[in-house]
Amino acid sequence: MKQQINVSDLGLIDYQQAWDYQEQLLKENVRIKLDAGRGAAHLSQTTNHYLLFCEHPPVYTLGKSGHMENLLISEQQLQEKAIAFVPTNRGGDITFHGPGQVVGYPILDLEHFFTDLGRYLRSLEETVIRTLADFGISAGRSAGETGVWLEPENPAKARKICAMGVRCSRWVTMHGFALNVNTNLDYFNNIIPCGISDKKGGLYARGTGENGTARSGEDGAQKAFCGSVWRRSAGCPVVFCLVSPSLLLVFFL
Repeated sequence: MKQQINVSDLGLIDYQQAWDYQEQLLKENVRIKLDAGRGAAHLSQTTNHYLLFCEHPPVYTLGKSGHMENLLISEQQLQEKAIAFVPTNRGGDITFHGPGQVVGYPILDLEHFFTDLGRYLRSLEETVIRTLADFGISAGRSAGETGVWLEPENPAKARKICAMGVRCSRWVTMHGFALNVNTNLDYFNNIIPCGISDKKGGLYARGTGENGTARSGEDGAQKAFCGSVWRRSAGCPVVFCLVSPSLLLVFFL
């Protein structure tokens, strides 16, 4: 059955405010499923899918399985640098959100697609990999490490360009991904990003072309996503979300 996603651009928004909104959407979907009592295939009131895009003021977020020792500065230093710190209920460890990132929060009822969180995370990774390829940026996966990386095949040069962490309740997802576009990478010096200490020095990087300049810029991936359409491709539903005339974000679900 064809599914539809409601795409919203929240702009620059406080992390807690965006989290609260995600929780509101997730809980409404869970309520619908609990009221139905028979699973997604028999819903009398269908659940809704959402894709929220935004940027956040500077904030470090810690996943529920994260370790506080991966935050390398004190509470006083956080205040002096005007950086918030928020423990969350997503998976993963510590990361940074701030201006210059494309942050995406899919709130999807996976029972309409597939009930496999590993496949879902690989789908998010593939979305970002193909988006970056549209800008001529070659990216990929690093074995055993969730997210998207530049030069993952070279341990000395590998750096993460997109971090991911999700939560799932009754197969309804929330949280998502943070893609560095024009991010100030100095913020990552105050943490051990994702708890991966051996790649700290070059863990995060802007997406760059061969000339070392940001390929997306103001008219690229930071633009508001302005629409979506679903279709089936090789038996799998695919959502296309227009970022700008030159960028098509593809969810391979």
